[in-house]
Amino acid sequence: MMVAIYLGQDIIVPLALAGLLAVLLRPLEQRLMRMGIPKLIAITLALTLAILVVSAVAVLISMQVADFSDEWPKLKRNIDHFYRDARRWIRREYSVSYRQQAEYLKNAQTKTLETFQGPETLGAVTGPLGTLILIPIYTFLLLYYRAMLIHFSVVLFAEEQKHRVLEILGEIKSIIQSYMVGLLLETTAVAVLNSAGLLVLNVQYAILLGVMAAILNLVPYIGGLVATALAVMVTFISHPEIDVLLGVVGIFIVVQIIDNNFLVPFIVGSKVKINALVSIVGVLVGGALAGLSGMFLSIPAIAMMKVIFDRVEGLEPWGILLGDQTPEQANNNLFRFVNLKKPAADDAKEENQS
Repeated sequence: MMVAIYLGQDIIVPLALAGLLAVLLRPLEQRLMRMGIPKLIAITLALTLAILVVSAVAVLISMQVADFSDEWPKLKRNIDHFYRDARRWIRREYSVSYRQQAEYLKNAQTKTLETFQGPETLGAVTGPLGTLILIPIYTFLLLYYRAMLIHFSVVLFAEEQKHRVLEILGEIKSIIQSYMVGLLLETTAVAVLNSAGLLVLNVQYAILLGVMAAILNLVPYIGGLVATALAVMVTFISHPEIDVLLGVVGIFIVVQIIDNNFLVPFIVGSKVKINALVSIVGVLVGGALAGLSGMFLSIPAIAMMKVIFDRVEGLEPWGILLGDQTPEQANNNLFRFVNLKKPAADDAKEENQS
């Protein structure tokens, strides 16, 4: 299965992303249809609204990037100063002459140019563009053929399994909707907190860094570290003061603490119960198979697997492995359940004796 995902990621990844978006837009489509709007138009309106929201965020980031590009001469001067200082330090500490350093950089530049001129570079550039085109098309078709796909999933199994299949599909839909809506709210809250903190420090491009950090935070665990490193690097270019850099790191740490301890449990919801070990391994495996998109898709994919494992006979141990409930917690829950049942049983026994 992993080999199929790796080889067919250009098809599977856009389809999976479209599936998440379709589940997210389904309540909006239902509301529009209840207002008397035909199904085809309702799907089109819901999808158009999603495209407008994404486009608005892209325009906001583009405006900030345009402002950032105006500072390029200043950035170039700072980079030149850093480059000269680095060369002097390398020569002093490692006795590598300026000529040897220049030859090494020239060789590295040549290899880099050869890499970018390779045929795989075209795929790396056109791949995301193709994905952006395919996702709205897939989303529209998944919403339009939703009933047919559910019917196919039901008739694929025996008649006696129909109720269980419908239960699993309903639970998966509920989890994905809860996860996606919570993720949007969490991302908005993280962007606001990041931007507000950076604005207090008077950091340039605070909104750009705050929004980009929130978007990177969609990749569990790893995204937060990358966002912090990126913010520190950009801040160092325009604000090399150590107190400002420490302030940026402190803000991102505080936001991460708030996100992990309050936003994720209360906004994203308690339905996605996956332990941290499986989450980290899943994110790394998803990244190895399909890059950043695979990292983002790993958590909902594991959550769907857990729903299936918990309800299919013989696969329950795998559901326990993916979950976040330890044996001690499970035993405590069982103990409380028995204690709740025991008084009722005692009452019934006394009633029979009387």
